[in-house]
Amino acid sequence: MSVKELKVAIEQGNVYFGIRQALKHAKNLSSVFITKDARDETVEKLDVAKIEFVVLKSKADIAKELNLDFECEVFSIASKKALSANIKK
Repeated sequence: MSVKELKVAIEQGNVYFGIRQALKHAKNLSSVFITKDARDETVEKLDVAKIEFVVLKSKADIAKELNLDFECEVFSIASKKALSANIKK
């Protein structure tokens, strides 16, 4: 279900890629996903920021399934509230 959710969010332009973006937009996220082979430092940063996340497959598997030409450890889906706020600006 999570990969399907990510595919839809990417198509809609609602996804932030990477740990920096997840931390930057922490208050405006509806879901956060990490890969099972994410670095320990990445997991620690999410824990310190009190961001809950779901663990997915490996980086290579996720990149292949999402048809990305890069690998990423953290995928964050923006909340609808945050998206509507960005549109109004």
